[in-house]
Amino acid sequence: MKRVRLLLLAAVPALVTASVYLFAPEDSGAEGAGPDLSSAYRSQTAEDARSAQGAKTWAERPAGARSAEDDQVVTALPPGLAAPGKKELAQQLVASAENSTLDWRSAYAYIEDIGDGQGYTAGIIGFCTGTSDLLTLVEDYTKAHPGNGLARYLPALRAVDGTDSHEGLDPGFPAAWKAEAEVPAFQKAQDSARDRVYFDPAVRLAKLDGLGALGQFAYYDAMVFHGPGTDATGFYGIRERALREADSPTEGGSEKDYLDTFLDIRADAMRTRDPDIDTTRVDTAQRRFLDEGNLELRTPLTWQVYGETFEVP
Repeated sequence: MKRVRLLLLAAVPALVTASVYLFAPEDSGAEGAGPDLSSAYRSQTAEDARSAQGAKTWAERPAGARSAEDDQVVTALPPGLAAPGKKELAQQLVASAENSTLDWRSAYAYIEDIGDGQGYTAGIIGFCTGTSDLLTLVEDYTKAHPGNGLARYLPALRAVDGTDSHEGLDPGFPAAWKAEAEVPAFQKAQDSARDRVYFDPAVRLAKLDGLGALGQFAYYDAMVFHGPGTDATGFYGIRERALREADSPTEGGSEKDYLDTFLDIRADAMRTRDPDIDTTRVDTAQRRFLDEGNLELRTPLTWQVYGETFEVP
C-alpha cells in the first residue's frame, strides 16, 4: 500500500469512542517473559556479523538485497512477529488503522477510491490500481486460476497502472472484486501477496536490525502505509534516515531509542505527504507500546486510532 490515510472524521465521530474486544490467538509471548528477539540477536549473531563485515554495512545494504549470511542469521532467530499468534496480532493492528476494525479478514472484499491519486484501493492490505501491486496480484492469480471474475479486467488494469484512472474498470470492477473476494483461492492469493511484498521483507529487515516484535511491527506498518520506496517518504528512505540519526541494536544502540527515532521520522514522512494527516496509528498505538516498554508486543494491548479504542485481551 502506498496510500495517504486521511482523517476519518466521517467514519469516526470526534466525540464518540468505541471499544472493540477480540481475542487474539494464543502465543508464547502473551504472558510472562517471552523470548527477547533483540537480545537473542545480539548474543547469537551480532559479534560474528560485525567481525565478518561490520554491522553498519549490514544495515545499509540496498533495499531488497539478500545474502546467504543474512538468511542464516534470520533463520537462527526466534520467529518474532512471524509466530502465528503475533502475526495475527499484527494484522489486527494494521486493520485497526486501515479499516477501523480488528476483523482484518473482513477487508478481502474492500474496494474504494479514497481520493489519494492512486485509483482504487482494495483488499486486506490496500492493493492499488495505480501502483502495480493490484495488477501483479490479479496477474498472478489469473495464471493459477484462469477464467476468474477479474481476468477480463487485466487489459484495463495494465492501462491504468501508474495513474488514478478508472478507464475500463467502471462500472463493473468493484463488484467483480467483491464477488471474487468470496472465493477462498483469491483470499489466499491476497494473503500471499501481502506476505511477499510487505510482511516478510519488513520483518526480515527488522530482525537484521536487531529489533523485537514491536520494531518488526513498526517496520511492517510503515511498509504497508508508505510502500517499499527509497525516497524520503518510502519505507526504505525512512529506515535509511533513522539509521543515520540513531544506532540500531545491531550497531550497539538502544532498541528503545532507535525505535523512538524511527517513529519520529515515520510520523514526519506522513505529514510530508499531508500536513493535516492523522498520525495516531503511530502516536497512540506504536508509541504507546514503546513508552510502556512492550518491545515484544505482549498482550493484553490497548490502543487508539482516529479516536477509536481497540483492545486485544
